[in-house]
Amino acid sequence: MDDLCGTSKQHPMKKKLTLILLILTVALNFKVSASKGQLSRKASNYVVIGAFSIPKNAIEFTNSVKQSNPTAEFSINPLRNLFYVYVLTTADVEAAFNEAKKLRMGGYSDAWVFSGVLGEDQEDSSKGTDTNPITRRSIEKVEVSDNKTVEQTNVTPSEIGTTTLPTESNPVTTKTEVTIAPVPVSAIEEVEAGSKKFLFKVFTNNQKEIQGDIDLMGLDKTKPKKVASYRANEPVNVKPANKSGNVSFICEVFGYRKIQTVANFNQPETTEGITIEENKTVVPFELVRLKKGDFAVMYNVYFFKDAGIMRPESKYEVNSLLDMLKENPKYKIKIHGHTNGNSHGKVISMGDSKNFFGITADVKEGFGSAKKLSEERALVIQNYLISQGVDPSRMQVKAWGGKKPVYEEEHALASANVRVEIEILED
Repeated sequence: MDDLCGTSKQHPMKKKLTLILLILTVALNFKVSASKGQLSRKASNYVVIGAFSIPKNAIEFTNSVKQSNPTAEFSINPLRNLFYVYVLTTADVEAAFNEAKKLRMGGYSDAWVFSGVLGEDQEDSSKGTDTNPITRRSIEKVEVSDNKTVEQTNVTPSEIGTTTLPTESNPVTTKTEVTIAPVPVSAIEEVEAGSKKFLFKVFTNNQKEIQGDIDLMGLDKTKPKKVASYRANEPVNVKPANKSGNVSFICEVFGYRKIQTVANFNQPETTEGITIEENKTVVPFELVRLKKGDFAVMYNVYFFKDAGIMRPESKYEVNSLLDMLKENPKYKIKIHGHTNGNSHGKVISMGDSKNFFGITADVKEGFGSAKKLSEERALVIQNYLISQGVDPSRMQVKAWGGKKPVYEEEHALASANVRVEIEILED
């Protein structure tokens, strides 16, 4: 499965000693890092190869990069409100610069180093430095990669002893700390030849604007192909998808039914509902809430490895589910948990600190099945909703393990098998 990769069973005494050593190591690391003072214990140097305003794009790019760079991860930079995709985390700033330069020569021409803290709920997230590895100068504007095609090559990070996962990174004091103002996507968006200005209006039946994104799919003789994603409710430059101009615009916002509009890019106004206003093509999407019997995949909920604990960037989509339940007290749901595969292995559960979105020193480590892990992941969402005031009687949990995969276990996109689905039982 996604995190349980056929781990063999340990002797009970050996397992107990291993668990004690793990607890002592975590406690010691926490104590040492806490004493450092100036920066958060998770501050580090990240070698970044892309920044995305739309989390779904960051996921797809990360999964693509992982085929040649298994270390690829992503996390949010809360100050810029962008999701950074990175291939290395290290306490050694020179090692980070060297790796970024190597990647620039190997196909990722815009690779840079971010020194600071990534993650939504991190301390000292108000400070950080984006640095050009060649000039060693701060980067004022980070180019957004949502609609940019990146030529990838089989470049793998160098083996650096201080490399760690983002949740385990060593403390580091950076030489320079600057406060970075958020950069609007529209201010740095490139206008490609043949592009047109569009405005995708996403709203509810009471005219309330809803944040989201629109997928542009090219419709040729072959199967539909995704071209790009664009933000809703702000003017964007949309590039042509194909010569025929036949496209579909798909709006899928969690908590609402999916909407698809088929049009011709060259003459979009011939499609009912689409208008031309002030030299912009306006495409409306009136969203309708999910109904009884509907399923919704929580595409933007992610978990730490082997853990029933959500990553910080999951919070906004879980809060969308919370808003949906508060908006309609009649809603009753079932939370379905899925993994990639059915092996047994390590299962990490949330500790007494009740930190739903972070690994802490009091986490509980055990051993169990893929079904157990999928149950822990469904339960952590249920428990978070309960902590926010949702009546437990409105929610059920179903653990599937790896019984219902979207892709084969070894498929390049098998990470999509690791998911949580919400079923509407009553509305």
